[in-house]
Amino acid sequence: MNYTFNRLVTGANFDEVDARTRMALADKGFGVLTEIDVKATMKKKLDVDMPPYRILGACNPKMAHQAIGIEPRVGAMLPCNVILREVAGGVEVSAIDPVASMQAIDNPALHAVAGQVRDLLAEAVAAI
Repeated sequence: MNYTFNRLVTGANFDEVDARTRMALADKGFGVLTEIDVKATMKKKLDVDMPPYRILGACNPKMAHQAIGIEPRVGAMLPCNVILREVAGGVEVSAIDPVASMQAIDNPALHAVAGQVRDLLAEAVAAI
């Protein structure tokens, strides 16, 4: 099973794709709660260079509230991560598939919510 939705964006630089990603997520009700600049962290901690790579922790509050109400410990798996990374030919955007990430939890009601979140994330990635 695939565990991410992926899209290669060409003709735009990393920061432009970042802005478009945030806008597409916002249009689907997601906010960015966390941001990790992996490139900067690897340089600081390991003194290694790498292409731009950023992890955005996206959360749809309505869906998160619903999921936590069904399965209180699901917060250990939140927020939904979206990565942006510079690759040959453009910037790849990948979003976690919540259905894949929730397979370890045996709760059909939670899986239904994960399916709704998956649809929203897939639509956001497609809109970038």
